[in-house]
Amino acid sequence: MDNELNRLILLEQERQNNGIELIASENYASKDVRSACGSILTNKYAEGFPGHRYYGGCEVVDEIENLAINRACELFGCKFANVQPHSGSQANAAAYRALLPDGGKILSLVLNDGGHLTHGSPVSFSSHLYTFVHYPLKDGHLDYEEIERIALEEKPDLIMAGYSSYPYTIDFRRFREIADKVNALFMVDMAHIAGLVAAGLHPSPVPYADVVTSTTHKTLRGPRGGLILTNSEEMIKKINSAIFPYYQGGPLEHIIGAKATCFKETLTPEFKEYIKQVLVNTKACADKLAELGALVSGTDNHLFLVNVLDTYGITGKDAQLALEDIGITTNKNMIPNDTLTPGKTSGLRIGFAAVTTRGCTKAQAEEVAIIIHKYLSKEIDDKKARELVSNLVSNWKQIQDI
Repeated sequence: MDNELNRLILLEQERQNNGIELIASENYASKDVRSACGSILTNKYAEGFPGHRYYGGCEVVDEIENLAINRACELFGCKFANVQPHSGSQANAAAYRALLPDGGKILSLVLNDGGHLTHGSPVSFSSHLYTFVHYPLKDGHLDYEEIERIALEEKPDLIMAGYSSYPYTIDFRRFREIADKVNALFMVDMAHIAGLVAAGLHPSPVPYADVVTSTTHKTLRGPRGGLILTNSEEMIKKINSAIFPYYQGGPLEHIIGAKATCFKETLTPEFKEYIKQVLVNTKACADKLAELGALVSGTDNHLFLVNVLDTYGITGKDAQLALEDIGITTNKNMIPNDTLTPGKTSGLRIGFAAVTTRGCTKAQAEEVAIIIHKYLSKEIDDKKARELVSNLVSNWKQIQDI
């Protein structure tokens, strides 16, 4: 390998091995997934879809893509899947195009309360191509009565559910009822909770939504990429057209191969046990922080929020930078009714999908909470905090061995 690049990759490997990864949208892919990502499949151009390509020599990649599609459908209990989106944002763009080809009004969560950029941010394509209106959280939770009231008032063409930093269970059936009441379509972006849904540890949106989108690299532990699901034969045709040729050209068949591997791994009993442990660890850390006096959200899933401004007197940005100095990686995050800007924030988002992959236990998740609290409270200095982090990660799997 290019010596300069190899040096940097080894530095990143060292960073990952020596640190505690608490960014809720990150995880560690298996050797098999990484092998597929780096395979000779990257050499093949395959514009179009299996059986309908614009290039020759696609008979093998057709089988690979069909394998990924079939496994995705089995995993999530749906009839149709498109595995070509290069990212979750691309998946959302194609879903919007398929659902609202002439534009329209979309009702989604207030962005500062946990929505994604593609759910109507002014810096995203979404707000430029569609009109967005928003529903807020109430005391940090979805208020379905208020969502219904806003839907009846706004008469949206599409209602969105699925979020970037919502720590509680989502009632997709209730959303479907609201959508039907106002004659709206219903879409779910389950990028964060897809692994929980796959393991049967969060209600599935598939029976209720017209279209479901996801990434494959968060709680699913697959390669970086997107996924679109539907039970409608008519809708999958529109989705396919929206992906190719509308938004994308050649699919990444090496990543699609890695997605197929990911779906196979996710179909195993071992994966369900992993997700169970993610939930145990997340709650253990949140509960311990609360016990120590931190202001935290509750949690039903793989993440929770900490109000660091009111707990420790620092912004989310400053807390993120401070923790990074001792080897704990988090991300600053807006909290409901935040008074600070997205560049500063009052909160941190903390997730346990990645460290659980490395073998983190409930007791160790509580240790993580103690280190965070003591360090941000200035009860321990940098040297002691780094020592505690080092001792903790020394018991976990090395990234390259996962």
